[in-house]
Amino acid sequence: MAIIDLNSDVGESFGRWTLGDDEAMFQSVSSANVACGFHAGDPTVIRATCKKAAEAGVVIGAHVGYRDLAGFGRRFLDIDPVELADDVVYQIGALQALAATAGATVQYVKPHGGLYNAIVKHTAQARAVVDAVKSVDPNLPILGLPGSEVLRLADEAGLRGVAEAFADRAYNPDGSLVSRSQPGAVLHDPAEVAEHVLRMATEQSVRTIDGSILKIRAESICVHGDSPGAVDMATAVKSALGNAGVSIGSFVQTR
Repeated sequence: MAIIDLNSDVGESFGRWTLGDDEAMFQSVSSANVACGFHAGDPTVIRATCKKAAEAGVVIGAHVGYRDLAGFGRRFLDIDPVELADDVVYQIGALQALAATAGATVQYVKPHGGLYNAIVKHTAQARAVVDAVKSVDPNLPILGLPGSEVLRLADEAGLRGVAEAFADRAYNPDGSLVSRSQPGAVLHDPAEVAEHVLRMATEQSVRTIDGSILKIRAESICVHGDSPGAVDMATAVKSALGNAGVSIGSFVQTR
């Protein structure tokens, strides 16, 4: 039976503000990208999220990002690579400590938002992320966009790079994600999202924004937890994959 990892961005509530239904998402996904406090999340939210993920048997990963709470980490920051590396180390370390209180461990790293998009092509920042992860634990895989600089540099550094696709995002013909500022960039219909993922998982391809078909190989597929209707989309994806004979399991555990 084919196996695919489903991951979701979680732990992004902050103080009195609640974002997403993480506990419900854990019923459908196998990996949890837990915010580390720089783009979202606070210690209490992070600790509770790790506990719920561990109880649900969901693998925990560090969702590291720019120090940009106001922009939710989605803006590019022209930050010194040394400072960026230190910020990434700091975030991984914080999550490791909070996960430990739930008897869990951090098993991978996934950059968030603006940083994720930047290190597709920004070599200096991509190297900073790779160096940071390697300095903390060279056994931690890094999730990234197929063909990105961060995955290339991870491979060069002897780290495991994991190619990722997105369930609820539209693609450009070159394999990049359509900018969120453009219409149609984010998919909302559960049936459309399920079809999108099924094509990725069974045909290793995706229909791009212009209607063309692009070959894409991904070990993990992200369903954003903060999107409206995220739980319904994740449920539809899980059902569609199951009906097609594809099981859901963490890429960490299936290699």
